Amino acid sequence: MAPIVPVLVVEDAAHAAPLANALVAGGLLALEVTLRTPAALEVIREMAAVQGGIVGAGTLLTPADVLAAKEAGAMFGVAPGATDVLLDACEDADLPLLPGAATASEAMRLLERGYTMLKFFPAEASGGAAAIKAIGAPIPQVKFCPTGGVSPTNAADYLGLSNVVCAGGSWVAPKDKVMAGDWAGITALAKAAAQLGL
Repeated sequence: MAPIVPVLVVEDAAHAAPLANALVAGGLLALEVTLRTPAALEVIREMAAVQGGIVGAGTLLTPADVLAAKEAGAMFGVAPGATDVLLDACEDADLPLLPGAATASEAMRLLERGYTMLKFFPAEASGGAAAIKAIGAPIPQVKFCPTGGVSPTNAADYLGLSNVVCAGGSWVAPKDKVMAGDWAGITALAKAAAQLGL
């Protein structure tokens, strides 16, 4: 698995396929499309058809989000937190979920439900790599994907931890490059990100 999962906010579905192709060409196969734009579900549909990509839906908040994401072709879901209603909806829809947690209690609660891979969010605002390391000491069964403030300058701090599997980052698909159709530039950023933590 690549060390970085692109966190994508895509405004125009016409950018979906070329963006996914550029990221996959750079070695980033798992793509998180956030449900933060009106085009998001169509973007998931378009990206789901791209060879080699594994497309998920981010910012899942409600059961309706879960069903819409699954119908659009999402292979996994990501949430900023976790509620019983959302967990139930993902389990009922058979949509693997990366639920958010930022405290030991949240991690323990999700572990009780069988979740061992969690999103640590918002990573930097919640104490960064030091906080994940501290939570990992008493709860080694849980692994994390930190997201929120992760950048090329601090990604290695996270990826060097034994309880971090990958990190989410938006810098691999900056809005200016997407709007300009600079797919080669995005592939270059993806290739650099794929080497982080090695």
